[in-house]
Amino acid sequence: MSNDKKIEKHEPLADNNKFFRGRKKRGRFRIFPAVSLQEKINFARYLSVGIKSGLAIIESLRLIQEQTASKKLKKAIEEIIKDVNNGQSLAQSLEMFEYIFGGFFINMVKVGETSGNLSSSLLHLSLELKKQREVNHRVRAALMYPVVILVVTLGITFFLTFFIFPKILPIFSSLRVELPLTTQIMIQTLTFMTKYGFHVIGGLIFMAILLRLLLALPKPHYVFDRLMLSMPLISKIVKNLTLTNFARSLNVLLKSGMTLIDALTIAKGTFHNLVYRRHLDTLIDFIGRGEQMARYLSTKPKFFPPMFAGMIRVGEETGNLEENLIYLAEHYEGEVDDQVKNLTTVLEPILLVFMGLLVGFVAVSIITPIYKITQQVKVK
Repeated sequence: MSNDKKIEKHEPLADNNKFFRGRKKRGRFRIFPAVSLQEKINFARYLSVGIKSGLAIIESLRLIQEQTASKKLKKAIEEIIKDVNNGQSLAQSLEMFEYIFGGFFINMVKVGETSGNLSSSLLHLSLELKKQREVNHRVRAALMYPVVILVVTLGITFFLTFFIFPKILPIFSSLRVELPLTTQIMIQTLTFMTKYGFHVIGGLIFMAILLRLLLALPKPHYVFDRLMLSMPLISKIVKNLTLTNFARSLNVLLKSGMTLIDALTIAKGTFHNLVYRRHLDTLIDFIGRGEQMARYLSTKPKFFPPMFAGMIRVGEETGNLEENLIYLAEHYEGEVDDQVKNLTTVLEPILLVFMGLLVGFVAVSIITPIYKITQQVKVK
């Protein structure tokens, strides 16, 4: 007898907003991610291995709870164990923590329970999440060097401005020499930061938190996402990264036996970009009227390139949609890698010039008055 817990009756997956209606979800509004992607990968993988080896779901969950380093995940698993003990399915229990696991994760578990292949579904889920993590890691790694340059530049400038310059400033004041414009700007900046530095830092922190809160709201988030899709260089990376994740997610969902509409409804939840989510809503309605997916995608070349729509059309007509989705995911993943490299190639010289100008400005502000003082001493 299989250890995978089955659901005899369940609601349609496409009706995701009504999924176990009436039950209160915990922590729906979050500013920062609750659990890392790696923790979710481990959760899916360990649970898959535990169930496959013959352990009951509750026993597998307890083992994961002991091994995880995340306190939030530990508490969530504790509640999940209670819910499963009370007769709820695993998917129902996870749904109460949607802010941790996400709709894609939860619905993959539901498919596994319904089909009796929970262990297999969890394994596919962990592999999919791992691929997403690898793509995100490559993007962050490629952008690390420009970020390091920027941090070092600001660090050197801060050190010279707030530790070296204040020690030299009394000498300038005592000799009463006419200071160059750059030095006067430095003095004014230092005076302002001495008086209002904490206010400035506090204001920046407040603005950052306010911005994060605004982006948690649908309308400001949508405006921000449209802006990201309009920015040179960055827009291509965002589009290709979105298409990569979309193709992979849709492939996994279709392989699990879902209908196209159900798969698209769940895949929509993997989109962080709300502009693409709206297009998916329209696409789902379009397919619901009996139309082909490729036909709609071909009308939106700005968001779904002709190659993407073309491969989808070929897949729909030949019955090889899943294989074509894998090809598209790999293709656009390669595009993301190339575009990130190109972006860093452009950013590096710009940041180096910025570093030179900023540090040079501070150095000139300090050295120029010293040179004037030495010249006056020689004349006397």
